[in-house]
Amino acid sequence: MNSPSPSPRRGWRKALAAFRTRSSIVLFFLGFGCGLPFFLVGNTLAIWLRDSGWALGPIGLASYLTFFYVFKFLWAPLLDSRRLPLFHHLGRRRGWLLASQLAIAAGLAALAITGPVASVSLFLGLAGFTALAGATQDTMVDAYRVEIAPVEMQGALAATYTLGYRIGLQLCGGALVLYLADFAGWRAGYLCMAALALLPAIATVLAREPATSRVIESEARPGFLEAYVRPFAAFFKRYGWVLGLALLAFVGLYKLPDQMLSIAGPFYLDTGFSKSDIATVSKVYGVWMGIGGAFLGGLVVAAIGVRKSLLIAALAVALSNLLFILMSMHPGELWTFVATISGDNLSQGFAGTILVAFLSGLVDRHYTATQYALLSSLANLPGKLIGGFSGYIVEASSYTAFFIISSVSVVPTLLLLAWLWKRIAPGAEMQDQ
Repeated sequence: MNSPSPSPRRGWRKALAAFRTRSSIVLFFLGFGCGLPFFLVGNTLAIWLRDSGWALGPIGLASYLTFFYVFKFLWAPLLDSRRLPLFHHLGRRRGWLLASQLAIAAGLAALAITGPVASVSLFLGLAGFTALAGATQDTMVDAYRVEIAPVEMQGALAATYTLGYRIGLQLCGGALVLYLADFAGWRAGYLCMAALALLPAIATVLAREPATSRVIESEARPGFLEAYVRPFAAFFKRYGWVLGLALLAFVGLYKLPDQMLSIAGPFYLDTGFSKSDIATVSKVYGVWMGIGGAFLGGLVVAAIGVRKSLLIAALAVALSNLLFILMSMHPGELWTFVATISGDNLSQGFAGTILVAFLSGLVDRHYTATQYALLSSLANLPGKLIGGFSGYIVEASSYTAFFIISSVSVVPTLLLLAWLWKRIAPGAEMQDQ
């Protein structure tokens, strides 16, 4: 006799209960910890450097510090294979997590004390150290989230993680630190962020080590071939060399118009807006526009599929860059700032969701973690490489010319998408060749 299926009401209660679990609360704080340092060594740091008198060229090069987030897959096998000395009693996951969180707090405090004027090399070295610790924390949190709960709870964990991440990234690492810098100075702002970075460390101490972590640790470790070579071989075996290389090129170019805008923060200052204006519009208002774009992306994917959504998202991001020209034509006028941030963050959130859906259908389920990490890193690499020279491009031309170039950079992506169009299924899956 078949057992009766659970009622919809009971299903909703079970789903809501997943958000009230201890693991869900822990993931909120871990997400907060992952989001907090990213802007503090990226966009917010660029504003501090510009406010301290740095030229746009060096500021653009300083954006390369975030490359640690792009290449975090390189040291992930080390984090997977052993416990960290001195922290080994916490387990394989929590040991690395706590060490990276303490390093982030220490790095932010050291940045505040040193400042970008007294010793440039020391300051950039500390920023790089903080970025490395932040990328390590990201890697560990991803592993912890997968191992701490069964599949049916992963949706709730991802939701609470994302909420914490956005609060840490934009409201604290973006808006709050800018408010503090405007009223109390950059040192006070970064010292406050260092204190906030200890909150996820407390959550890590109070959390439990995943039971599966001990099981995995006791098993034989994969060698170099299994960890690095086979995921690549499986990818090209599935799609072939021509289609495989085209897909990699498409992923690498897809976020190019967005990733080129590493000088957006200094542009806001140069357009006549204060740090408080930037915090309110870009970081507080902008975060909700980004969340709205992400939800809109999910609805559109469900309605029309990944293929058409990729086209809409690519055009939306490219066209939103032209809104920055509106700001340059009307410096200091708040309505242009609001319009630009609305279009930019809405399109970024929309495109981000579309890209995740596309990559999820692209990877081989036997090598999901490795292939996804590599593809997501590739999605950020070309734009960050070019973005590092964005300041020099502006100094050699103008902000208007640069924003036009960033919009036109979508053309190779559109050409590749046209070639891939019949090879991408209407849904999320790629058609095997």
